[in-house]
Amino acid sequence: MIIAYNRTWRWVITTLSLGIVVLILWNTNVFFKNFKAEERAKMTIWANAYQELLASDVNENRNLDIVLSIMTSNKTTPMILADIDGTLSSNNLPDDYAENQTKLQKLIPKFRNENQPIEVLIDGKVVQTIYYGNAPILTKLQYYPLALLLIVLLFLALVFFFNRSAQIAQQNKLWTGMAKETAHQIGTPLSALMGWVELLKAREDNTLPLVEMTQDIDRLQTITERFSQIGAKPKLSWLNVVQITRETAAYHQKRQSALITLDFNSDHDELMVLLNPQLYGWTIENLIKNGIDAMKGKGTIHIEMRKQQNTVEILVQDQGAGIPKNKFRKIFEAGYTSKARGWGLGLSLAKRIIEDYHGGQIKVLKSELGVGTTFSIKLSLV
Repeated sequence: MIIAYNRTWRWVITTLSLGIVVLILWNTNVFFKNFKAEERAKMTIWANAYQELLASDVNENRNLDIVLSIMTSNKTTPMILADIDGTLSSNNLPDDYAENQTKLQKLIPKFRNENQPIEVLIDGKVVQTIYYGNAPILTKLQYYPLALLLIVLLFLALVFFFNRSAQIAQQNKLWTGMAKETAHQIGTPLSALMGWVELLKAREDNTLPLVEMTQDIDRLQTITERFSQIGAKPKLSWLNVVQITRETAAYHQKRQSALITLDFNSDHDELMVLLNPQLYGWTIENLIKNGIDAMKGKGTIHIEMRKQQNTVEILVQDQGAGIPKNKFRKIFEAGYTSKARGWGLGLSLAKRIIEDYHGGQIKVLKSELGVGTTFSIKLSLV
């Protein structure tokens, strides 16, 4: 109900905003047309005054003061005056146009497209034609709707990303709630299993693989803790990253087919790093599983750890199909997956765990199609 309510309000606000923008565009268009009409009326008055000026040679009794006042008042509208003999003159144009007949001739079609020419008549005959363009302020106003349209497009893009972000945030809350509920649901049967294992240990029944059962229950406990930490800031402790990595690899080695080999190697037995063991182990597990999938269940996963000054680098190398270079970054995006069935969350979570929670770095170090891929994780040492 709350989600639908918020969505309705977002669309109401968006619709009102678009309505305001459309109203502004409409008013601008009306203002442009009115301004253009006034410009036409002003030029008509100027042409009449010019006609009176030309006719003053015939009738010397005309009062030319008003005529000259009207003609000198227009200092903004660019115009070209074409005599019947083809001679061109200009007004309100740059000086380089004043005596350049070629430039003036090329400018006439532009002015004709912008405004209808005005003919100057004396005794019923056309003696001159006035071609005029838009005043500078009218030209600027003409492009104003385009600028406003660009603002509208940017606004729509902003609204789209806002709604998209809101949807993603809502989905993240949903996934977080589901993860925590899953952890809660697993916790009940897990507690019972732990009790049964303790009972079997008390009976000293050596015929049952209690050690492996205990490891699996510990594994379930780890998974439960992982899910319960989703959406919350994880607690970090100074731990031996070599030991945690080795134990994760050993656990998965026992539960893979004989066709899969996990090869672990480290140049140090102890490297202390500020870690959350559950989340870090989840990252290594994801890389191992991705490597096994890439190799289609057959091959060797090499895990190598090496100290580099103040950091430790963990390399996870598979012998799979490889990754195209243009996908090195994209594979860490949420939702991206090359599998027919998959959520595309594994590497995205791994990146968030290593970089956001542990302040480290994870990337594709190298990859070759048909040969394999090497992932690199770097974490700061004590």
